[in-house]
Amino acid sequence: MTKILAIESSCDETACAVIEDGRTILSNIVSSQINVHTLYGGVVPEVASRIHVENISAVIEEAIQKAGVTMADIDAIAYTQGPGLIGSLHVGVQAAKTLAWEFHKPLVPIQHLTGHIYANRFVTELEMPMMALVVSGGHTELVWMKNDWDFRVLGTTRDDAIGEAYDKVARVLGLGYPGGPIVDKMAKLGKPHYKLPTPKTDNPYDFSFSGLKTAVLQLVAREEKKGNKIVPEDICYAFQETALSMMVAKTIAAVREFKPKMIVLAGGVAANSRLRAMMTEQMAAVPETKLVIPPMYCCTDNAAMIGAAGYVAYQHSCFGGMDAAADPGLTMPGEC
Repeated sequence: MTKILAIESSCDETACAVIEDGRTILSNIVSSQINVHTLYGGVVPEVASRIHVENISAVIEEAIQKAGVTMADIDAIAYTQGPGLIGSLHVGVQAAKTLAWEFHKPLVPIQHLTGHIYANRFVTELEMPMMALVVSGGHTELVWMKNDWDFRVLGTTRDDAIGEAYDKVARVLGLGYPGGPIVDKMAKLGKPHYKLPTPKTDNPYDFSFSGLKTAVLQLVAREEKKGNKIVPEDICYAFQETALSMMVAKTIAAVREFKPKMIVLAGGVAANSRLRAMMTEQMAAVPETKLVIPPMYCCTDNAAMIGAAGYVAYQHSCFGGMDAAADPGLTMPGEC
């Protein structure tokens, strides 16, 4: 049995987990900073990195103790190399290197989004070829995987990520941070009252949300100028339906063209109740492709998902050296 100790610190969660054979969670500790960053209306990079420094040792120690293992039982140390906030990433990278040096363990650097994809292994065995819709606060990508640990980005956002757009709409409406859960909740109370334009892109599988966010801002300004009462629930409904309908339509089109055995949702926005419902409804028309939705605890950033991806990378001998640095712009990996 292969045990991976995994560290995740790409944004505002300090996390460590111990994963066995890529799918059994022995421990998964997450120290969230959400209460701190809510005060600022978003993540403050310098504050995030300082809190990581304060928390990282205790989180690692707790993960090892809860897993009931010692460092002698660990086969490799996986860590998030990127993408993410450079200061936050650096803390996790240095912690992983320190452990690797002290206990003579191999290092397995992981691209953050691959972790979100492989989090679905906690639900079911992944079948290739596979497609992944990766949606979060910083990323929106449609990824094709012909084989295990083989990534080809079919489409990505041309501007804002979907989660970022949710945050900006929530800010325009004065709803607080983080915007995703709030907008999703309010949209359930809304009605089809306002009209918003559907974003267009040249690449059929690319996404765009900046114009939609601007359209919400202009809608609010226009209604206020007319003296009309703003109905936040209806604006949330209009935004969410427009954004998700566009995203789901492109994803279904890609599924019909590439014909994967399986499609998985991944990332923080995969927790969105409307996205889950829309994908379930639309995929019913494509029964030959299995839809997999990750457990809620694996949608937001955590180290279990890094351990799941780390196990696969370990099996493919994708090791890193002590000279590897944090990379805030790290892209999907090619072959090792």
